[in-house]
Order: sequence, then C-alpha cells, then structure tokens
Amino acid sequence: MNHGFLRVAACAPSVRPADVEFNVCGIIDALRRMEEDKVELTVFPEMCITAYTCADLFHNTRLLDAASGALLRLRDLSRGMRGHFVVGLPIRYGGALYNCAAIVRSGRVDLVAKSYVPDYNEFYERRWWRPIPKGLTVRVDIGGEEVVMGNGRVFECHGAKVGVEICEDLWVPVPPSCRLAMGGAEVIANLSASDDLIGKYDYLRGLVGQQSARCICAYAYAGAGWGESSTDLVFDGKAVIAENGSILASNRRWDPKDNTVIADVDIEALRRERFHMTTFADCGANEDAESVVYERHARRGAFKWDEDEKLLRRVNPHPFVPSSADAMERRCDEIVNIQTAGLAKRLDAIGCRTLVVGISGGLDSTLALLVAVRAFDRLGIPRKGIVGVTMPGFGTTGRTHDNAVGLMEHLGVTAMEIPIADAVNLHFRDIGHDPSVHDVTYENSQARERTQILMDLSNRLGGIVLGTGDLSELALGWATYNGDHMSMYGVNAGVPKTLVKYLVNYFAMSETEGSDIRRLLLDIIDTPISPELIPAAASGEIVQKTEDLVGPYELHDFFLYYMLRYGFSRERIRFLARHAFDQSEYPDEVIDRWLGVFMKRFFQQQFKRSCLPDGPKVGSVCLSPRGDWRMPSDASPTLWMKP
Repeated sequence: MNHGFLRVAACAPSVRPADVEFNVCGIIDALRRMEEDKVELTVFPEMCITAYTCADLFHNTRLLDAASGALLRLRDLSRGMRGHFVVGLPIRYGGALYNCAAIVRSGRVDLVAKSYVPDYNEFYERRWWRPIPKGLTVRVDIGGEEVVMGNGRVFECHGAKVGVEICEDLWVPVPPSCRLAMGGAEVIANLSASDDLIGKYDYLRGLVGQQSARCICAYAYAGAGWGESSTDLVFDGKAVIAENGSILASNRRWDPKDNTVIADVDIEALRRERFHMTTFADCGANEDAESVVYERHARRGAFKWDEDEKLLRRVNPHPFVPSSADAMERRCDEIVNIQTAGLAKRLDAIGCRTLVVGISGGLDSTLALLVAVRAFDRLGIPRKGIVGVTMPGFGTTGRTHDNAVGLMEHLGVTAMEIPIADAVNLHFRDIGHDPSVHDVTYENSQARERTQILMDLSNRLGGIVLGTGDLSELALGWATYNGDHMSMYGVNAGVPKTLVKYLVNYFAMSETEGSDIRRLLLDIIDTPISPELIPAAASGEIVQKTEDLVGPYELHDFFLYYMLRYGFSRERIRFLARHAFDQSEYPDEVIDRWLGVFMKRFFQQQFKRSCLPDGPKVGSVCLSPRGDWRMPSDASPTLWMKP
C-alpha cells in the first residue's frame, strides 16, 4: 500500500475454451501490464485458465493436467513479480472436482473453492463441481506439490487483507464475503463467469455496490468475456471495482480491448469506517467471524509511488456536492425536505405561529427564509407570521440591502427594518471603544446587537428566532459567540457552505424564468460572501470578504469532510487535496496554509459548538454536540498542527 491505498485491477482477458496455453499467455501479458502500472492485486475471471465453458471437457484428464501445470507456471512467474493475483481453474481432490480461485503471491499458491455451486436455469455446474463444505481445509497435490485448499481464509496483500468468493457466492442470501469481511478482509475478489441477459448488468452493479457497502470493503469483480463459447450463453467481459457502496471503475462491456479497470482503493478509510460503526464488530462476533483464518505473507518488493504519482481514482474536490445535475436536484430536494420537516415539527410541537429571522441579503439567511416559507406553507400558517428583519449597519451595501428587501416583499412575509448604527455607537461610548478602530470589538458588537434585536423582537411577538449559520461556519467558529451563533433553531446547521448556493439555486430554478424572485436569488448567489461588518468601499462594493480572511470555503469543506467523515490525519488530507484540486489554483503552499488555519480554528472554536441550538442533521457530517460530534473544548491541536 501507498498512503493507505491499495492498487487493484479487475481484468477479463480473451480466452479460448480448453486452450490453456493461449489463456495463460493472455494472463501473463496482462500481469506484465499490471506490473508497469504498479498494480498490487489483479483479479481474473472464474476458470480463466481453461475458460468457463469447457463443459464435459472438465472431466478430461488432459485438460485438468494442463490447468495444474499452468498454475505452477504462473506461480514460478510470480517469484519475480511484486504484484499479487487471483486466477480461476479446476482442482481435483478426493475423487471430486472443485471450482477454485488460486491466490498467487511471490511464489506461493493458496486455493479457495467455490462455496455455492448453482444448478438451475442455464447453470448446471453440479454436473462438474462439488461445493466445498464450510470451514473445510485440505491439502491438495498439484503436479507433485502440496497446496492448501479451503474457504474461510483471508490473505495478506501488500499490507491489506483480501478475501475471495466465486461468482454464485455473491448471489446467495448470505455471501461468504460477509463472514470474510467481518473476519478482517478489506478487499473481496470475485472471480465470475456470469453470462449476460437483459437487465442483468444493472442488477449486478447494484449487487456489487451494495455488498461493498454492507461489508465496508472494496470489491473487485472480474467476469468472463470475449472468447467464451456462445453455444447457449453470451459473456460480456465485466470488470467492476466498488468501494463502500460506490462504483470506482467499470469497463466498457462487449469490447475485448477494454477488458481491464484499475483503481486505488482506500484501505485506511475502510478501516476507520469499520471501527467507527461499532455494530460491525458486534455482528462479526455474532456470526463467528473469529473462525476466519488470516494467512500472513512476507512482503517482498513493494511498489513505491513517485512524488508525482497520480491516484487511479477521482478525489472529488467538493465531497458535499453531487457531480451530476440529476443527482444535484435529488440531493437538494432531499435536504430542503429535511430542513422543512425539522422546522415544521419544531413549530408544531411548541404551538408557534411566528418566526423571526434576520435577512442580510446573503446566501445563508436567504436559504433559511426560503425553508421557513415552505414550512409555513406546509403547516397552513400565513406567511405573514414570518417576520424578516433587515438591520443595516456600518458595512451594509445597497446590493445586499435591496436584495433582502425585495426577497421579503416577493415572498409575502412581514418585513421590518431596524438600523443598528445608533445603538452600536451608543454601546461603543458605554464600553469606551473608539469606533474608528475596526477590530473584533467593532465587528462583534454589531453581530450581538442584531441578535439582541431578534431575540427581543421574538419575545414581543411571541415567536422564536430562526438561526441562519451553516455547517462550515460552525466548523471554523466563524460566528460571534452569543451573537449570530445563537438562535432558537438553526435550520442550516447541517448544510456546508459549498452546498448552500446550490440549494438557493434549486429554489431559483423552481421559479418562472425571468421572474423577480429568480432574478433576486441568482444575484444573491453571485454576491461575495461577507458578514458586512466593515464599512464598504467608496464605490459601494463589499470590502470584507470572508474567504479572504479565513480561506476558500471549498478547501475548508474538503478538510472538514475528510477530518470528520474519516478521521484522517493532516498529512493524508493534504495528500488527497493535492489530487483533488488544480495545482495551478491551489499549489501545495496554499493548501498547507489554509489547512493549518482550519485545524487551528477547528480546535480553538469548539466551545461555540458545545452550546449550539437544535438544528436538523442533513448529511453524514454533523457538528451537533448532542449527535455526531463530542469533543473537549480544551482539546490540544498539537498532533494536527504538525506539517
């Protein structure tokens, strides 16, 4: 492994039924290419040494002898190779034949026999193969050499743990891979010869993806392809690699030239996910996973990545944001429904028909207002019960003010305007602060004055204050303690900043093209992110831009995702960021700088998260002190500050 990644390939080379020499040469050619690509584990199809469709020829000694000889030839070849591989072939033992996978590693061979041998529809494998009983381990003679055959075994591969199942094993109610995974296997290799039928491929991809999710593992599937007999069946040469529910790579079926996929599977992420999901180990104990045998192997000649080695997988620079338009629409619809349901339930539970929310003309308050309107509509409460308050201060620009006022007007909520400059200047005199000094006191006094207005107004109107702060601001502590940090319900608390604009755009696209509401929302999306606590430029433009001060939110959301979702170290987050972002935009020194800022602020600002108001969780990353994230406010950041 390198940087916690294992490079895996699924390969379906062309075969000829019963032509062992041709088939082995194809395997060898593929293995040489895999060595060049630094592949650590290559998975080939079921019966790839003989081809799967040999039928009654499997009972011919000449074919069986040739297959055994080919395996020994591959074993000898492996002594000079760094990569490990898994191939399929027939094995004789005790007067019966077994459908086996051979795990070949640096001159060593181990055998895993197929657990479930199908005998229905187009499959009549019981005519040739015997299923191996659970837990059976025997020693098999192959060309005068003794090899261990069995199931319930996990094999070491360049620091990762690999289990093997064969074709039908995946399709049964409890696949062997379940027990293998609970017994330690982090990668499952499936050697298959599943023929193609209408609709079967989509079903199979779903099955592979779901099994990788259920087992919290990587799953490499290689299916028989070009050259198999078409007497009754047709094989499309499937190669699929999945990881914890996601398909990392798949080939173009029916094309003999596109028969291999390679991906770097994240073993470190899988390991973290397993111990984080405490029920995984509980299930293993209940299902006798401790009986799974781990076969260690002395590592030799490990591949070493160059400094500029590219990961053979995509690292999404925006992990909270779906990559396709359809997925984005579904994600936005789901998030908005979660937010709306949470707020509606809170209003209904406390019998509240009045909501007070500060409207700045920025993204966060806009999203909160849009969700509030939807919640009121769902509950059948008149929108006038939503009291939107603009509170222009020293840094408020005409653009944000006009957008705030226009949005409230078009949504039909109650709009109020309460300027804060006079009250804040009076406060400055009371505490002896020079208003020409634009420091943290200057900024936070405005934020707390605004929150005081909202809180007191909600008391007078018999309502509650709706918070607008988002997940990214909570992570960075980019909120004034007991200012905009506080509310009675934080509807955006689970939404990262990189997703907020897409949610606002989701609402904009639901409006008629060219409508005033759509125009306002699109302009709000284009407005620079700012708390507007520092006076604007003479031209009226925003001077105080949040991302100039704390760093780009797309970087911080990336850091947040991988630190909380997977518990990665600073070094590993930096490594992933280098592969996710364009180096011309974010060179190493820029990533290092803002990663340091993120780590420092994340630890320093925990005290703000320890007393957050309630708010709906919408994704896998959440900072609620009552739910997903519990951390001492005085935890030391030393380990995470080291470059």
